[in-house]
Amino acid sequence: MSFFKKILILGWRIWFYLLVLVSLLIMFPLLLIFTASEKLYPYFFKLARVWAKTILYGMGFFPIIKYQQQLIPNKSYMLIANHTSMTDIMLMLCVVKTPFVFVGKKELAKLPIFGFFYKRTCILVDRNNAHSRKAVFESANQRLLQGNSICIFPEGGVPDDISVVLDSFKDGAFRLAIEHQIPIVPMVFYDNKKRFPYVFFKGSPGRMRAKILPFIETKGKNINDKKELREKARHMILEELKSKF
Repeated sequence: MSFFKKILILGWRIWFYLLVLVSLLIMFPLLLIFTASEKLYPYFFKLARVWAKTILYGMGFFPIIKYQQQLIPNKSYMLIANHTSMTDIMLMLCVVKTPFVFVGKKELAKLPIFGFFYKRTCILVDRNNAHSRKAVFESANQRLLQGNSICIFPEGGVPDDISVVLDSFKDGAFRLAIEHQIPIVPMVFYDNKKRFPYVFFKGSPGRMRAKILPFIETKGKNINDKKELREKARHMILEELKSKF
């Protein structure tokens, strides 16, 4: 890679963090109000979607979304997708129009400003702590009873090896979906790794494709069906990633 291209990518990467920071500062008063109570979460969610679109379009990313099945308003779902980039959060907020709550790693709560609102609105998990994992289920149960959906990236994080197309899935999302008898909504993010990977001097503006696949029903399923649902969901997403729609 030429020195000039590295400078361009560096500036573009810095612009991402500035865009995130400045947009949060501009929205800070409203975000502070809407995160003060779980009852106000639907208003926070609407603002979060505006924020997500600001980041994506501001970076030169153009979401292209296909729906093989539509989500019904006021119904709870378990939302899952492959996880390859920091932009996965923004794209998920663009794809899904009805309120949902992220389950994510607690380390993100340390980020300036973003982390402040992240820990006020998301369900945080320490994957090395069994007590924390149990608390996640209790928090998720509460949010589902409030009528929200839950979003979990079932790989449990971004694979260290960027050649991995799709890592193995953890059980949490599928256990929760079975316990609440809610549909699992598999989604595929095709381009996020290419557009904005964790490798610093890679990435570029361009289209950012996503597809909602047919839902996986859990009605009548029990905890013994967890592995079957997990592998079915992973197979669906993996096949789509290979096809590149």
